[in-house]
Amino acid sequence: MNSKSPPPSSFIIHNSSFDVWSSAVKAKSSAGRGGGKKQEFYGIKKLRELILELAVRGLLIPQDKADEPATELLKKIAKEKEQLVKEGKLKRQAAPTPVEEQSWQYTIPKGWVWTRVGTIGNIFNGNSINARLKEEKYTDIEGHPFIATKDVGYGFEDLDYENGVAIPEGEEKFQIASKGAVLICAEGGSAGKKCGLADRDICFGNKLFANELFGGISSKYILSVYLSPTFFSAFSGAMTGIIGGISKAKFETLLCPLPPLAEQNRIVAKVDELMALCDKLEQEQADSARTHETLVTTLLDALTTTREPGQFAQAWQRIAAHFDTLFTTESSIDQLKQTILQLAVMGKLVEQDPGDEPAEELLKQIASEKKKLIKEGKIKKQKNLPEIPECKVRFRLPNGWKWCYLMDIAGFENGDRSSRYPTKEDFVDEGIPFFGAPDIKQGKLTYNPDLRFISEMKFSELSNGKLVDLDFVMLLRGSVGKVAQFHKNENHQTGFINAQMLIIRLIDKNCCSYLYNYMQSVYFKQSIAAEQSGAVIQQIPASKIASIEIPFPPSNEQRRIVAKVDELMALCDRLKANLQSAQATQLHLADSVGDQFGIRN
Repeated sequence: MNSKSPPPSSFIIHNSSFDVWSSAVKAKSSAGRGGGKKQEFYGIKKLRELILELAVRGLLIPQDKADEPATELLKKIAKEKEQLVKEGKLKRQAAPTPVEEQSWQYTIPKGWVWTRVGTIGNIFNGNSINARLKEEKYTDIEGHPFIATKDVGYGFEDLDYENGVAIPEGEEKFQIASKGAVLICAEGGSAGKKCGLADRDICFGNKLFANELFGGISSKYILSVYLSPTFFSAFSGAMTGIIGGISKAKFETLLCPLPPLAEQNRIVAKVDELMALCDKLEQEQADSARTHETLVTTLLDALTTTREPGQFAQAWQRIAAHFDTLFTTESSIDQLKQTILQLAVMGKLVEQDPGDEPAEELLKQIASEKKKLIKEGKIKKQKNLPEIPECKVRFRLPNGWKWCYLMDIAGFENGDRSSRYPTKEDFVDEGIPFFGAPDIKQGKLTYNPDLRFISEMKFSELSNGKLVDLDFVMLLRGSVGKVAQFHKNENHQTGFINAQMLIIRLIDKNCCSYLYNYMQSVYFKQSIAAEQSGAVIQQIPASKIASIEIPFPPSNEQRRIVAKVDELMALCDRLKANLQSAQATQLHLADSVGDQFGIRN
């Protein structure tokens, strides 16, 4: 590339596809080369990678023919190393294997040279300190900062020097990396991902490699090499072992594209400029995302907190007028879903019909049926609870509705806890499904491939925990309050629950769909959270479940509510599907933008 050719960095700044990078967002993976954000600005991440890849390929800035070639730099480095060996400051190393042209990872500009990481610097790893000794001897004292893997970031951010751990002068067993050393994690999940630059003399952990560079090589340029996708790919390919790691010997053989010194400094200046632009874009995007989330939350909260019909109508109009700009993220659509459920159980989702029979009449019918079932021994009698006081109700109900306890409309049955409870020896390939916590998926008991079964004979021996169609089950330990509904099918008319579950069986099955919606709402989840206990394993007694308050509508209104909820949830699912499709396209475009430079991860 001659000095008159515009570098591809002009494409990064000015090309219309720049928006592709800045708009591509996805959920943050815990395993990537990046920070700990919940949301990953994927497009900007790919843009950073592209900048670094162009930089180390010599495509970010034009070359200057007047620069002294990198081959001369390597000669100077060889002389410098020889002198350090004579002075006893460096151990003599075996001559590195020459870099043959066929092993080049890509073509580099004239004046550059392919070399090995071990050729251009002194590479060594640090020391380990056990937790007890660190606490007793090296905490809150003066000395060289001790940098562990956790104190190193994923790029150009500063190391955490203020971690409270230091090594005093004169501790002979500790390696010291001098100012300007480039660090890289060599072992574990962060291997090859966590990299950093020391701006002062440090001691450091044994899972890190320090590279003290010769010949005045720019530390920041070598850090850029470490962070480039091609180098990371080579690093990953050289890793071995169960936990993953790279030996010092293998690390030293990795290839490094080396430009002239003057060009290294120009590259670093351009990388700094473009990374600052990426930081600005990322901050703007983060601010925009937070503002968007706050706006959605505020507007949706207005729907659930209004008391008068006129106020509700105004709040909804504000949302409807900007529906296409408000619900443009998965989290905003999930918020909308939860608001729909809240409105449904507050009596705000559909209009009331004065001709509906009041809920109180339905509750009387249910109470009568419940007495009959108790007399027949089909459900257990429960202790009567007092009328729900006004101070305990969460919100004001419409005319015709009534607050009731869950026990007013349901019976309860624990899982079998007797000596007859199934063990592994009772499991069979086909039979009665034996449901546990892992079988709860999206509010349903699922017939998944790992589902266990017990024989019909074993099932007949058990007294409790037998399911009937449309029963609800709830976890009483662990993921307390997690609820699912059982649906029979042509192969399985019943099932059995484990001892940590509770069956909630409605007296009137026609109320199941409405109750299912209530159990998915934030109000029900808050009721569960208020009653659970346990420092290590959360749990809740069945008696607390029975006393949960339920906003109960007339039967006709229940049907209208369920129909409207189903309609709106289907709309939300379509919105999310369209959004995911659009996001997938954005991510694909972000990945593909670098293809025109031949760059792959």
